[in-house]
Amino acid sequence: MGQQATPVRAARLGKAIGPEPKTVSGVVLLLPGGDEVSDRRPATLWASGPVRALGRRLARAGRQDGLAVHVVHYRYRGWNGGEAHLAADASWAADEAVRRYGDVPVCLAGVDMGGRAALHAGGHEAVDSVLAIAPWLPEEDVAVPPEPVKQLVGRRVLIVHGTNDERTDPELSFRLAARAKKVNREVCRFEVHSDGHGLHQHRQEVLSLAEDFVMGVLFGRALSRPVEDALAAPPPLGLRMPLAAGFGRSLRR
Repeated sequence: MGQQATPVRAARLGKAIGPEPKTVSGVVLLLPGGDEVSDRRPATLWASGPVRALGRRLARAGRQDGLAVHVVHYRYRGWNGGEAHLAADASWAADEAVRRYGDVPVCLAGVDMGGRAALHAGGHEAVDSVLAIAPWLPEEDVAVPPEPVKQLVGRRVLIVHGTNDERTDPELSFRLAARAKKVNREVCRFEVHSDGHGLHQHRQEVLSLAEDFVMGVLFGRALSRPVEDALAAPPPLGLRMPLAAGFGRSLRR
């Protein structure tokens, strides 16, 4: 018998979180975490669980503005070196958002390896903003080109990282943010002191920060003073902005 061909995998968008607006004016694409190397298909709950709370929060906040929120389901669990499968799937998802909804602004919001995918795919012409939470980034190596940042020019970028993260090195996200800030002033980074990779201790503050940023960049709502200050501050101040305990109890000035 001849060898069976390997089925071609396709990325897909999950069903919109919450009621999908009749008229969509903005899209958030949620990019779950993944592995450095794996050709397995992600298990749906394993992959998307950590981003669903963020998706529910954003869908509620943006319902009246016409926000559609979708989880991106990858073809593979792994980044897989130069294949950069998760970034390619993020770019595909941005194309699909344009196909479905037309010329509307897109925010890529990723966690862990999904944060790396969001940063890589941020250059897509439909993307106007990137949110990377505890992004996984490779160790710096003089023999390997550094993570790209020029694709982020013209986008507003927020990185959030716990200072006690033992899975993804917060110092690496600071260094990437510093390089990105040199080519794009609209980059900021918040540090969640004493919190780990899952940002469980300050989950509500992180969700409030994400809501503040996304609603501001997609729909022109006034950003909170801490986010405005972080975007305006020169490095390193705007890239080591502490996320205050209780952030979100009064988002506006």
